[in-house]
Amino acid sequence: MKLLAPNPGWTARADVIVVGSGVAGLTTALQMRTFGLSVLLVTKARVDEGSTKWAQGGIAAALGPGDSPDQHEKDTLVAGAGLCDGAAVKVLVSEGPEAVRKLISRGAVFDKEATGDLAFTREGGHLRNRILHAGGDATGAEVSRALLAAVRNDADIEVVEHALVLDALKDAHGAVCGVTLHVIGAGTRDGVGQAMARAVVLATGGLGQVFAQTTNPSVSTGDGVALALRAGAFVSDVEFIQFHPTVLWLGDESQGQQPLISEAVRGEGAYLLDDQGKRFMVELHPLAELAPRDVVAIAIMRQMNATGAHHVWLDVRHIVGFAERFPTIYASCLAHQINPLTDLIPVSPASHYASGGVRVDLNGKTSIAGLYACGETACSGVHGANRLASNSLLEGLVFSARIAADIAASKSNFLTPAALDEPTFLLDPGVRKDLQASMSRGAGVLRSASSLNKTQNDLQEIGKHLSQTPCVEAWETTNLYYLAEAIVRSALARQETRGSHWREDFPEQSSQWSKRISQHLDALGQWSSTTQAVVN
Repeated sequence: MKLLAPNPGWTARADVIVVGSGVAGLTTALQMRTFGLSVLLVTKARVDEGSTKWAQGGIAAALGPGDSPDQHEKDTLVAGAGLCDGAAVKVLVSEGPEAVRKLISRGAVFDKEATGDLAFTREGGHLRNRILHAGGDATGAEVSRALLAAVRNDADIEVVEHALVLDALKDAHGAVCGVTLHVIGAGTRDGVGQAMARAVVLATGGLGQVFAQTTNPSVSTGDGVALALRAGAFVSDVEFIQFHPTVLWLGDESQGQQPLISEAVRGEGAYLLDDQGKRFMVELHPLAELAPRDVVAIAIMRQMNATGAHHVWLDVRHIVGFAERFPTIYASCLAHQINPLTDLIPVSPASHYASGGVRVDLNGKTSIAGLYACGETACSGVHGANRLASNSLLEGLVFSARIAADIAASKSNFLTPAALDEPTFLLDPGVRKDLQASMSRGAGVLRSASSLNKTQNDLQEIGKHLSQTPCVEAWETTNLYYLAEAIVRSALARQETRGSHWREDFPEQSSQWSKRISQHLDALGQWSSTTQAVVN
């Protein structure tokens, strides 16, 4: 399967194509250069507009006094609710400290104590203070700044901005040897072209725009995961969508990216209150407001459903130095006529992070030769059923280094794309809002067979609205459609509640579902599903 698109009108070439400019993509590009490989870095908008820039949380790594990779591993496994890949978690926590040191050597500046030592904080699910922050609540922006500066100083990393990746190019044996992409630019690289490489690394970030409300930026339409699906790669764990519990509520009609109120705010002592001013989390979990995100998000949704409220309240008025500790959040609240120093902050859950994605091994390889995936695009198995707070930036750092080493060691050659006669598919972009609304209603925080079947029926109707006019909006909408299909299929199959997947009709965790669900799309667009045992 492939997207309906014009034939390529130009060709580019590099040793490695990296698609995406978040922490995973930028680090992969820089690591490739340590092996002397040339890189074509393709990014959908400007090079600094990915999800990394918006990350208010931090980077978790066992670098602090008394901490250890073993303790970090235990916290990660607990959050993952029995579905973490044990080998992948060990890689993450053991190689994480060195990956962070490498990031610091590349210029990233993290917050420090008065003594000059790195400052470590706690977030939900962590039993130790191991979270590094930059600028209080601007960690992602600092990481992005440092990595971008290093990329821009390397003449052998060519950056192509405003480029939407479309589909994978394959040789006669099915190995990926490049991609097609659409560039909104000028000169020779304008419109649809093809980029050839020895390997392709997908680091396109998340898929939050499949829902009506999300913390993800507008570019997060899961283009890499959809490309991999159409190329025949397996995607796994896509039913596990983490909904951030505390997103600034802007009204029922608000859509797209919403302002995030970082979990670090609750780490500093913020309270969640109902309409009567009661702290409802205290009775629901030993960690109260610092319970894992899925627990908090579900509790908020149930509170809202029980009372008919459209949001709950976050109280930060007692936090000393809030404006200095969280300058970005403070400014965002003020911009929406809320003064957090004197007012309660209205919050509700919104889609935040996809724990699943393109299934990869410990070196970032997908099930298709020549195709790799990293960061939120990938399913390495480290997150299981629920990502532990601040493990996402760390995953991008750790596995990008492994991908670079694997590609360098493979000494693969440039291959010739085969002229494949594949069916094409393109949806009318006008169906996007209906798709997002249906996904939020039926496949959001709380799910059931009834709600999921309704959404699946909606998707069948939406899939009938075809277009013969290729454009960015149509390509994005079609990608979201593929992702919605995969999410709903997996969510229907998993008849239990586990991690960030909550089934109201199957409220208990079941030992028979201690396995990973993988989805696959064949060349004719037919879906199939398999399960694999999880080795913790």
